[in-house]
Amino acid sequence: MLVVAFIAFSLFNYVGDPVNMMLGQDATPEQKVELRESLGLDKPIYAQFGVFVGNAVRGEFGLSLRQARPVSTLIKERLPATLELAFCAAVLALVGGVVLGVYTALRRNGIFSQFLLMVSLIGVSLPTFLIGILLILVFAVTLQILPSYSRGDVTQIGWWSTGLLTWSGIKALVLPSVTLSLGTMTLIMRLVRSEMLEVLRTDYIKFARARGLTNNAVHFGHALKNTLVPVMTIMGLQLGTIIAFAIVTETVFQWPGMGFLFIQSVQFADIPVMAAYLVLISFVFVSINLIVDLLYYVVDPRLRIEQTSPAH
Repeated sequence: MLVVAFIAFSLFNYVGDPVNMMLGQDATPEQKVELRESLGLDKPIYAQFGVFVGNAVRGEFGLSLRQARPVSTLIKERLPATLELAFCAAVLALVGGVVLGVYTALRRNGIFSQFLLMVSLIGVSLPTFLIGILLILVFAVTLQILPSYSRGDVTQIGWWSTGLLTWSGIKALVLPSVTLSLGTMTLIMRLVRSEMLEVLRTDYIKFARARGLTNNAVHFGHALKNTLVPVMTIMGLQLGTIIAFAIVTETVFQWPGMGFLFIQSVQFADIPVMAAYLVLISFVFVSINLIVDLLYYVVDPRLRIEQTSPAH
């Protein structure tokens, strides 16, 4: 996080002069000096970096150069939209990927399973923005059953806004969440299929069949549980990726989230917003990685056995 914070801090010093961006070219030298002192830009670099880290810990990244509003306020307004989209896409990818992966593993020689594998390759190969445009063409332009942009009607619950409580909000969420989930869904499907086939060849599965257990008990009671251990790791990492790369989906569907805010800040060189987005997304990645590592240790008993064996 310190490395990421330093990179974000470098944006302020090497991507244009924030004083000129805020005051414009017509400002007098006295105005520039006064603003530079008020922003603390007259201090040494290490002192400025210390102040930046301290402010970042408190969630403060200064004022937006484009909107002249606190960056924390802008993120607070856009964060619910991004998290709602990422959550729905993650649930859709996990449920769909596991179900399709198990099906293609148990029916690996079936025609429909081969068709799903072929479609998964296409889903992995196509870029996200192209998938989004194709879905808009089919469902919004041709069939006209789903909206192609915005978030629909939202409901305010305190400072949090959600579109899951209105019909227009749910309809507006369908196309972006499907677009964002397809890449992860195909990855999980192929991973579950591969792991499932590997587990079904192990000795304890053969022993379970020899005991006379039903196929459902063998497949879902024994094989699936061991299959989901690596899937949990991949899904944790992909969740961070979904949040980070929602930027493309939000741009295609004009979704009012943090990714769309970041694109607008790049167009106007709004460095405080860019820095805040970079730090926040990196924090999400680091936190998810830590949680996944801890859960992996809890779920997999082999790690606990390896940990306690030398002591015994």
